[in-house]
Amino acid sequence: MKKSNIIYAIGAALVIAIILYFTLRKTDAEVPKEEAKTEEKQGAGIKEVELNEAQFTGSKIELGGFSQKNLSDVINANGYTKLPPQNQADVSVFTTGIVKSISVIEGQHVNKGQVIATIESPEFSKMQEAYLTSKSNLEYLKLEFERQKILSAEEVNSKKVFQQTKSNYEIEKARFSSLQRQLSTLNINPNGPATSTVAVKAPISGFITEINIKLGSNVEAGKPLLGIVDNSKLHVDLLVYEKDLRKVKPGQDVRFILTNQDNTEIKGKIFSVGKSFENETKSVAVHADIINEKQQLIPGMYINALIDIGIKSVSALPLEAIVKADGREFIFVLEEGHKEEDAHDDKQGHAHDDGDKHEESEGKTYHFQRIEVKTGTSQLGFIQVTLLQKIDEGSKIVTKGAYYIQSHLLKSEGGGGHDH
Repeated sequence: MKKSNIIYAIGAALVIAIILYFTLRKTDAEVPKEEAKTEEKQGAGIKEVELNEAQFTGSKIELGGFSQKNLSDVINANGYTKLPPQNQADVSVFTTGIVKSISVIEGQHVNKGQVIATIESPEFSKMQEAYLTSKSNLEYLKLEFERQKILSAEEVNSKKVFQQTKSNYEIEKARFSSLQRQLSTLNINPNGPATSTVAVKAPISGFITEINIKLGSNVEAGKPLLGIVDNSKLHVDLLVYEKDLRKVKPGQDVRFILTNQDNTEIKGKIFSVGKSFENETKSVAVHADIINEKQQLIPGMYINALIDIGIKSVSALPLEAIVKADGREFIFVLEEGHKEEDAHDDKQGHAHDDGDKHEESEGKTYHFQRIEVKTGTSQLGFIQVTLLQKIDEGSKIVTKGAYYIQSHLLKSEGGGGHDH
């Protein structure tokens, strides 16, 4: 009986040993295969990141594609937005007075000839009085001049009397013409009723930039009361150094951005190149018309511009699309094929590589693949990009929010995240 028990025990032990042998052999065979797959993927620099819909929306990720930009054959130039003098005006009057009313505020648009203020002074009525007196004297002297002319021709009166009459007539005619011009400059009707108030009118159409007066202010002759600018003729003055001057010609395109206005690219075209150095700086002023977005610009804005001197274009992405890791550069590409499939699998409940089972759907999921690239010239917020790994034509590239995806990838690799 004891002998049979011993045999039974030995047989059972053999069976267990055989089972353990094959189990351990299978596990050892699979481990190297998985490790080889992981190494191959990481060696190629390819990593994948999964974001749920809330993460994708909250991080404000933007998708786009390559743009053709002229980043190679360009000249960098700094400068300012500028208005020609004929599109700027200081409003003043030619006599003293008191400000009676102001009809505009700073920033308001006015049309040429529009009344913007009124000035009051007793000098205005005195000027009208002098004008009417001169007009009456001129009528008398003209008749006397014609009479003396006839008498002098008939030798009835002496030449001296005729010359004196002619002189008086010419003096009064000049005085009358001067008073007439002065009243016209002050916008006073010479033949109208006497007035002590005159209207100040806008000499050009444009926007009020400054108001140097207030009600009751004393007005001095020739002192500016208001300023007006017409930005419709705004252009750009760029300073180009001597070494680049021979490359710049009228008709070339100019591009620049406003960093404080969402990096909007503004285009222009060179219409004139200066013929002398500016203030001993060994740079020459290059003038360029602005083609678009003039309403966002005001005179005196500092700009950094590119002058296109060639026609070579390269594939470029916004600077925000590039991330750096381990001394290399990458972009993230949306994997369209996985989005709906993964969302469907989540609804059914599936096991991820981390061993957790998701029983409920988290909505859409977005899979991004990290692709290695090589960058080149960067200008105006864009950088030349060369792909080191092939992607499908028309693939959607992360143009904004790439660093958020990269940080999510690093966090996942640190533990607890998905390893695709």
